[in-house]
Amino acid sequence: MSAALLTPAEMAEADRLTIAAGTPGTVLMENAGRAVFHAIVARYRPQTVAVLCGPGNNGGDGWVVARLLRDAGFDVRLASLAPAERLTGDAAAMARRWTGPVQAFTPEVLDGAGLIVDAVFGAGLARAIDGAVVGMIRAVRPGQAVVAVDLPSGISGETGAELGIAFTADLTVTFFRAKPGHWLYPGRARCGRLVVADIGIDAGCLDAIGPRHALNGPDLWGGAFPLLRTDGHKYDRGHTVVLAGGPLNTGAARLAARAALRCGSGLVTTVAGPEAALVVAAHQTACMVAALEGPADFARFLEDGRRNAVVVGPAAGLDEATFAAALAAVSSGAAAVLDADALTVMKGRAGEIFAARRGPLVLTPHDGEFARVFPALADLPSRAARAAAAARDSGAVVVLKGADSCIAAPDGRVAINGNAPPTLATAGSGDVLAGIVAGLMAQRMPAFEAAAAGVWLHGLAAQGAGRGMIADDLVERLPLALQHTENHLLGMGQAG
Repeated sequence: MSAALLTPAEMAEADRLTIAAGTPGTVLMENAGRAVFHAIVARYRPQTVAVLCGPGNNGGDGWVVARLLRDAGFDVRLASLAPAERLTGDAAAMARRWTGPVQAFTPEVLDGAGLIVDAVFGAGLARAIDGAVVGMIRAVRPGQAVVAVDLPSGISGETGAELGIAFTADLTVTFFRAKPGHWLYPGRARCGRLVVADIGIDAGCLDAIGPRHALNGPDLWGGAFPLLRTDGHKYDRGHTVVLAGGPLNTGAARLAARAALRCGSGLVTTVAGPEAALVVAAHQTACMVAALEGPADFARFLEDGRRNAVVVGPAAGLDEATFAAALAAVSSGAAAVLDADALTVMKGRAGEIFAARRGPLVLTPHDGEFARVFPALADLPSRAARAAAAARDSGAVVVLKGADSCIAAPDGRVAINGNAPPTLATAGSGDVLAGIVAGLMAQRMPAFEAAAAGVWLHGLAAQGAGRGMIADDLVERLPLALQHTENHLLGMGQAG
């Protein structure tokens, strides 16, 4: 199963390739309308339905839906934004198959309708909604179910941005592959339940298109996921080092260290100044502790190549010592994760860190930290676009955290995460994520795959915990998430 997400331009290319290979566009349109029809009749009883058709191919799908619903016993009102005689191409062909009346595109068409089919614009819209469509969107009343064809009109299929105003759907039916806008906020909140329907496009066309966006999940990174071997031992699974802050600020590093160990890192050492190391030692058992005297001592500690993954940043302190530690981490050759304070102290100096990098590097900023490290990119139109540009410019894998966390690689790949519950918005959650990613890289999982898998496991561990979950609980739920993932991959024959 492909995890690929297609931008509107890529989807248009998939259509073009399919038509060039011999499938008429009218067949694809009929199949699309039929897929929407089947999704509707599976969920809604026959009732009064208003089908709103736009001037393009999305509207053409709507003409098909209207015909099939009418034949199935629905009381169908069809309103077209453009006069039927002005339609062209496949949409015009579908309009000619409709034998019922065509009503004016005014809010009155919605009066008394229990169901509204939004076939106005779909995913390809690139301008703000205006004119009669604004009035139609505002006329939708509570209790009226909206089914969107492809994407709620007013949402960008590429960025998920709301283009002025948009429909809010209870059900969205898209075709062949989902689009980034289905999974990026605010679009994701507008889609309701998402159904991806097969309309006869051969998946082989993805090889020619080469999509760069994907929905995060085991289908994306399962081949690189580290499995436990019966003949393995802890030294096979790497050694993660986590830098702690001062004596009153060791909790974040301890969360990261325990998460790295839970994720399978064979050994984990939390390092800190002598006084803070005593605090860490009082709380840790399975993780080791080392007392170090400042950044130079930290750099020497990392010279041992067996210490192959390192986390710097969780409550490390907003000072020059943290910047020096981050510099030591990235120049050591170990796989490095920079988080929290390590990102904040990079403000205005990020280039020094990127120039010193000798091994894999993952950055895990939230929006505020991202703006400090990449101020010129903070206003790009989507989380995916910002993460991709930052990865390209820095040479690092960037995890831009949020409800729709995006993981981007320097080569242009972007994974959009969709499994994070709102309970993850709690203190220490990001520290756990940093430890998970480092623990996977310690096991020699490539940086992009480790970051994507880490974000996925982070979300999976939080699912079902419910209100009141704290970061400590998240760490303890990791074994369940890991076992679930490993069982899935073994069952699919995907794990490496």
